[in-house]
Amino acid sequence: MRFVRLLAIGLALAMMSSGCASEPTLDKAAAELQKDTQRLETDDVFKNPLNKLRILQRPDKDIPCGKGRFNRILRATADYERVNEPLNAHLDRAQTLMENTLARVLGYKLDFDFGKVETDDGRFIYATKSDPNIKIVVYVAPEAPTWRLYAVTACLSRQ
Repeated sequence: MRFVRLLAIGLALAMMSSGCASEPTLDKAAAELQKDTQRLETDDVFKNPLNKLRILQRPDKDIPCGKGRFNRILRATADYERVNEPLNAHLDRAQTLMENTLARVLGYKLDFDFGKVETDDGRFIYATKSDPNIKIVVYVAPEAPTWRLYAVTACLSRQ
């Protein structure tokens, strides 16, 4: 499964780059990620039942990540119906819509990869929020569910 391999690589990179920061506390980062979940659920695009938003993992549980630090994770999927159009056009529209949602609705800064190649295998979107440190990876898939989101806070202390 090419998707699983690509997603595993993308998530591993996101986890490695999240690092262990000590500036904000886990409480602050967790609260922000929970707000992001609520914003996603109430956004005009995703509250439409046709898009089938599913929150697979809510950011309400501390996950140990070593040395007395913890992080929180949000995992979600949603679908974007493909109309009678070429696959590449569908992926372009789905990617643009998600990038707009991440930037405008959720307040993330997109990490553009100018060397990436657009293919029919899917696309990755990387974005960050620096205060508190949250990273998100979205895989835009050619098959349903179209969007597969994985957001993670940095490894933080609870205090």
